[in-house]
Amino acid sequence: MPDLAFETALHTRGYQRIAGIDEAGRGPLAGPVTAAAVIFPHGFSCPGLDDSKKISAAKRQTIYERLTGEPGLIWAVATASREEIDRLNILRATHLAMRRAAEALNPLPDHCLIDGLPLRDFPFPYDAIVKGDGLSLSIAAASIIAKITRDRLMAVIDREFPQFGFAKHQGYGTKAHLEALRNHGPCRHHRRSFQPVAQCTLPFDGA
Repeated sequence: MPDLAFETALHTRGYQRIAGIDEAGRGPLAGPVTAAAVIFPHGFSCPGLDDSKKISAAKRQTIYERLTGEPGLIWAVATASREEIDRLNILRATHLAMRRAAEALNPLPDHCLIDGLPLRDFPFPYDAIVKGDGLSLSIAAASIIAKITRDRLMAVIDREFPQFGFAKHQGYGTKAHLEALRNHGPCRHHRRSFQPVAQCTLPFDGA
């Protein structure tokens, strides 16, 4: 289970606003990549908080409401669009979304804990923690907020293009999604640089 060891160590070094940052949506074939940044108030606790991938959808929703409804908790979300993913590549677009989320915090962070490998040109001091969503509670909180936010965005896209079932698979390359791609061709939310989409023989629906 994640804990506050990283955050506590930074607090002892004098940092006050420590942001955990994580993303959702690197792997799907469609939709944006979403990042969240979270700063806990001192003394905050949330029983059951864990990496979003390790808990049920119902529990994720409950914890999301707890996190976003906490008056002293500072959080922000940001995305990188499908167009930016195709132009920059998914890794650089993910880092862009993370930077945007950190910069959207008010007040800004003193230090960040970021899930994954080091980033280039990040605007704040940070530590990169591989599998950080399973180690740091603030990163785990960011993983839940990013996941719920992106799922809601994909539900909106699903209403625009119901033939793909985005609300069910969130754009991941499931059997049903790949079959819909073969039958309908990609829509404007599909990532053209991703191989299963690029290999489609039918034209894109929309810009």
